[in-house]
Amino acid sequence: MDALPRFPDGFRWGTATAAYQIEGAVQADGRGTSIWDAFCAQPGRIKNGDTGETACDHYHRWPEDVALIAGLGADVYRFSVAWPRVQPDGRGPAETRGLDFYERLVDALLEHGIAPFLTLYHWDLPQALEDLGGWTNRDTAHRFADYAALVADRLGDRVAAWITLNEPFVHMSEGYSLGTHAPGRMLLLDALPAAHHLLLGHGLAVPALRERATGEILLTNNYSPVWTAADTPADRAAADAFDALQNRLFTDPLLLGRYPDLSAYGMTEFPFVQDGDLALISAPIDGLGVNYYSPTRVAAPAGSAPHEGPSVLGEVGDRIQEVGLPFEDAPIDGHPVTAFGWPVVPDALHELLTGLRARYGTALPPITITENGCSSHDEPGSPDDDRVAYLDGHLRALHRAITDGVDVRGYFVWSLLDNFEWAEGYSQRFGLVHVDFETLERTPKASYHWLRAQLESQRRPDAPSAP
Repeated sequence: MDALPRFPDGFRWGTATAAYQIEGAVQADGRGTSIWDAFCAQPGRIKNGDTGETACDHYHRWPEDVALIAGLGADVYRFSVAWPRVQPDGRGPAETRGLDFYERLVDALLEHGIAPFLTLYHWDLPQALEDLGGWTNRDTAHRFADYAALVADRLGDRVAAWITLNEPFVHMSEGYSLGTHAPGRMLLLDALPAAHHLLLGHGLAVPALRERATGEILLTNNYSPVWTAADTPADRAAADAFDALQNRLFTDPLLLGRYPDLSAYGMTEFPFVQDGDLALISAPIDGLGVNYYSPTRVAAPAGSAPHEGPSVLGEVGDRIQEVGLPFEDAPIDGHPVTAFGWPVVPDALHELLTGLRARYGTALPPITITENGCSSHDEPGSPDDDRVAYLDGHLRALHRAITDGVDVRGYFVWSLLDNFEWAEGYSQRFGLVHVDFETLERTPKASYHWLRAQLESQRRPDAPSAP
């Protein structure tokens, strides 16, 4: 496989993880219970009854993992802080042992020349706050800002970038609307206050971070180009409705200071929005994190049984169909699929990025691809060809987008390690590094070695400048 084209000087290369998916040690050093601890304890919620109780045991094996990041040649590492480690009940003073752990991690990254990108919220709300309503309770946004301040007070001088929220659309839709993720609530459209309070938490956290930290501030969302099943008015309307929910609900308020048109859902008023909220939410940020995995294809609802075959939405798509929303999932044929059944369409990343630039224009801040990767059925020593092809194709599509004028500053592979993949437990492997979940032995895969070679090539002065 040919070397990648040369990316711009200063382009940041890294990999990403999330606290609950890798840390384990859920009862160590004063950590409180998270909504994912409680969700995993409910029978039937997680495939094979798996939990994040041990995960990759990164909490104890972090020096080994930092060495793997350094060995990859990464410039940056994106990780998340577990809110219950810092505030076991989601309020009050910091648990210093939790902050001590993240300080050790940050300092070790810096010693290896790796810039820390810290995500404050990757879905692990303290259960004590969920007991009070979670993100449907406006007060949770204020508690989040307090938590952000505590972390920034300790680490604000050393973290290169702060990501307030990870994929709030997924957290709201699967956790509060459809019930397939923690906290497992099926509120349907009554989950929209949770969307607003997540954004408000971001808005309240930004000034707290500006006061205490020197790094950039971003918000990361999951984006997906939306395709119509057929070129009909009904299917175009369905695509517009899904696009408003997936791609605009958490981006229009952030960049434009207003919510998108949600009239297709019967939403014409937003009583949970108070004076001044949108001004807080839309305060300038330094970048937009983009997580991309695959496009989505939708059709007008037909009232039929859920379709058979691979679906980017999977169980969520079936649940959407059951509850009567103004679209239904349609399969994407003619492309290879990941172990998750997600279609592999690198060109859709180019479509997504150029589409964001066209939609938001000068309001769009610089972009960082904060997650991109694929699950595969692999074991130590397996060829890992699918993941290599996935990364190669998406990086070439990304380079085309940059060549076409989209300001993209970095790319992080999801994920460094095979890990706890939420409701799928340990059945999906996204890692550049294989983890034996019995022994916790780490084994770099062929994709790890391929990416390391590509990064070495990028840093040579004679690297090719065109595809």
